[in-house]
Amino acid sequence: MTHEDLSAAIDRVLPSVRADLEDLIRIPSVSADPARAADVQRSAEATAALFEAEGFTARIVRAGAGAPAVIAKKAAPAGAPTVLLYAHHDVQPTGEAAEWTSAPFEPTERDGRLYARGAADDKAGIAAHLAAVRALGNDLPVGVTVFVEGEEEIGSPTLLQLLDEYADELTADAIVIADSANFAIGQPALTISLRGLVDCYVEVRTLKHAVHSGLFGGVVPDALSALCRLLATLHTEAGDVAVDGLHAGRAADLDYPVDRLRAESGVLDQVRLIGTGSLVDRLWARPAIAVLAIDAPRVADASNTLVPVARAKVSLRIAPGDDAAKAMEALRTHLEQHAPWGAEVTVTDGDLGQPCAINANGPAYDAARSAFETAWGVAPVDMGMGGSIPFIAEFAETFPQAAILVTGVEDPDTRAHGIDEGLHLAEFTKVCLAEAQLLVNLAHRA
Repeated sequence: MTHEDLSAAIDRVLPSVRADLEDLIRIPSVSADPARAADVQRSAEATAALFEAEGFTARIVRAGAGAPAVIAKKAAPAGAPTVLLYAHHDVQPTGEAAEWTSAPFEPTERDGRLYARGAADDKAGIAAHLAAVRALGNDLPVGVTVFVEGEEEIGSPTLLQLLDEYADELTADAIVIADSANFAIGQPALTISLRGLVDCYVEVRTLKHAVHSGLFGGVVPDALSALCRLLATLHTEAGDVAVDGLHAGRAADLDYPVDRLRAESGVLDQVRLIGTGSLVDRLWARPAIAVLAIDAPRVADASNTLVPVARAKVSLRIAPGDDAAKAMEALRTHLEQHAPWGAEVTVTDGDLGQPCAINANGPAYDAARSAFETAWGVAPVDMGMGGSIPFIAEFAETFPQAAILVTGVEDPDTRAHGIDEGLHLAEFTKVCLAEAQLLVNLAHRA
């Protein structure tokens, strides 16, 4: 199939693919919410049915009490490689639905974007795989295994068990993970590094019980003030991470203009950016710490008492080349050693996810770069990702012989996990074309 034929085939199938994507979006498959377990199951069933309709053998699997995943297979022609296409069908919670411009589970197009929870992350990944195999149809030149996970948004707790139990079914020559982003609208990218993730819960206690602030204030410290002082020690005055023992590296050599970053992030005009060094180093190759939440009395419920205990969730993104367990210990040590005023500090471990660096050289990566350039008309760039996809390291460990290609349906304004998540529809067309072309290229380079 020529590139022109393939482009025409993508254009032909996109209306049906979009309709299927919108149907998937309408299923509120929030894996973090136990009340949505039936919806997560329904989402898996709908995903399996889509690939069964394309001639795949599909089934729903799970490891122990884990969420349902889908494995769909179509055998390779004689002598052709097999490609594993990964995505996930679970989605993040919506937050306050009233803050969305349109209902979060009703896909709505505005100004060239399709808005809804999961419209990009990552049901568009499923749709891109569907578009590629639907466009190629009976001319599918490689074997394809589609693996759609159901618990990525809660840290993939049973993924290693799934990979172990179904290794024979999932073994492939190349793995395409459609859960990342492109560098910009009109600029495709291969993601070659991702930061890891460590988080913890830190509790600060200064009193056995609350006491009157007028009677004891000025002598007895309250826990919330102590917690604030402790959290402030996590950064230097310039905003660099102040925890000792964390690795820092160098990112891909790309220019990310400050004005563009400010516009894409939505940072307020008067707010200074934190940290030192190049923007891409800070975003992709150095550690970053954020305070995600604090448990303390609400303002509406506050009284004139000294708070005895306060708690926060702290998130640490770690650079490629670091180790998650080692980073967790460094964070714990820092928090315990910087307890203000002798406060009692208790640190409880949260999630750990390893960072990843990919040596993106070889025939599979050449095939991907050629496919991207064909679809977009410009050469792709290699980029890092500040976010974390810990399971990539698990895929690399389980299938060391496979080339891992991290691609994306997102762009810098997708707002994945946030209010008004949206899919750029014109870019999505190119994503679908690039993936179909990639399957053709992989067959030719086998």
